[in-house]
Amino acid sequence: MNMEWRDGNRLHLLENGEEYFPRVFEAIRRARENVLLETFILFEDEVGNELHTVLLEAANRGVKVEMMLDGYGSNDLSDSFINSLTSAGVRFLYYDPRPLIFGMRTNIFRRLHRKIVVCDGQIAFVGGINYSSEHNSSYGPQAKQDYAVEVKGPIVEDITRYVQQAINSQQITRRWWGGSSHRPAKNATPGDAQVLLVWRDNDEHRNDIEQHYIDMLRDAKREVIIANAYFFPGYRLLREMRSAAQRGVSVKLIVQGEPDMPIVKVGAELLYNYLVSGGVEIYEYIRRPLHAKIAVQDSHWSTVGSSNLDPLSLSLNLEANLMIHDRTFNETVRGNLNRLLKEDCQRVEESHLPKQNWRQLAKSVLVFHFLRHFPAIAGWLPAHTPKLAQVPPPVQPELETQDRLEPEKKRVKS
Repeated sequence: MNMEWRDGNRLHLLENGEEYFPRVFEAIRRARENVLLETFILFEDEVGNELHTVLLEAANRGVKVEMMLDGYGSNDLSDSFINSLTSAGVRFLYYDPRPLIFGMRTNIFRRLHRKIVVCDGQIAFVGGINYSSEHNSSYGPQAKQDYAVEVKGPIVEDITRYVQQAINSQQITRRWWGGSSHRPAKNATPGDAQVLLVWRDNDEHRNDIEQHYIDMLRDAKREVIIANAYFFPGYRLLREMRSAAQRGVSVKLIVQGEPDMPIVKVGAELLYNYLVSGGVEIYEYIRRPLHAKIAVQDSHWSTVGSSNLDPLSLSLNLEANLMIHDRTFNETVRGNLNRLLKEDCQRVEESHLPKQNWRQLAKSVLVFHFLRHFPAIAGWLPAHTPKLAQVPPPVQPELETQDRLEPEKKRVKS
C-alpha cells in the first residue's frame, strides 16, 4: 500500500492530554458507524478508564469498535477491563503478546508504537500520546510533554484504509532485511492543507519516516526545529543536520533535559560535540520529561507522529507520522516550539561541553558507524514473526450451562 499527498484537509494541533483526550473521547461519543484505535500504551487509570467507558458506550449503541494494543506496552490490563469490552462486541487485538519468562517481558523489540484513532472515516487523530494519566499536567513533575494532530478531510480515508488493513492482517511484518524499499512520495505541487500519511514497518516502508526527515533537512532554506524525546539517530540524519546548519540554516534541536529514562540523556550527549561544532543549536527541555515527536521547517512543512529519532523507532518499531504542508499549521507548531525554547529550555553551550580527546573522538566515530549500520544489525537479532492475537468474548455462564444441559434433554426425549 502506498499513499499520496492529499489536498483540502483541516488540521488542529493538540498539546498534551488536556487538549488531546477530550477531543478523542468526544469524537468517539459522536461516532455512529465505526471506531478504529491503535496505541502502544493503555493503562487502567483515570484516562484509560474513561476511554473504556466511551468505547463501551459506542459498542452498546451499535458502533463497530476495533482496537489493537501492543502486547508489550499494554500487557497489564485486567480480564474484567477487556472482557467487558469484548462482551459488548468490541474487536480487541493484541500485537504480538508474549508470555512472561521468570516474571519478565521478553518481547522488547519490534513493537506496535503507533497512536491512531479514526471515527466514522470522518475524523482522525495521529500523534505520540498514549492513554495514560502521565500525559496530563496534573500528573505532576513526571507528566510528559507531547503532541498529536486532529485532522479532517481526504487524508482520513487513507488513514482509515491503512488501519483497517493493519487490524485485519494475519501478521504485521514478514521479513527483517532485504526486499524492495519504497521511496516516499514527493509533494509535486506544494500548497496548503496538504497531508501525507507516512509509516515505518519491517517490510517495504522501513526507512520512509527517516527519509522524509533527511529530505526536509536537505531542502531547508531558513529554519528547522526538531523536538524529539529519544534522540539517537543514524549517521545520515546527523550529517544532514550539520550540513543544513553549515549552509546557513538555523537548526535547533530540543531534547530531554529531565528524561524519564536516564540512558536517554546519556545517548544524546554522545552526539552533542558533533552537532554543536557543526552549528546545530541544542536545547534541553527541563520542565518535565519530553515525549514529543514533532518538527517544523521554513514556512510550510511540519510533522507530528509517533516516531522518535532513535534506533527503535527508525529500525524496529511500527510507527506512523503525518507529513503536513500548510502555512497556518506550520506557524502554530513553530509558535509552540519557540515558546518551549524561550520558557522551558536550556541551551547546550559549546564552552560547557567536554573537550574532545582522542578517546572521545574514537568513541564518537564508533557510535556513528554503529548507528549507521544499526538497521542491518537489528535484522539479525533473534526474532520470530509477530502476529495479531484477538481476545475472544468470555464464555457466558448461562450459555455454558445451557450447552451442558442440551444433550441431557435429547437423551430424555429419545
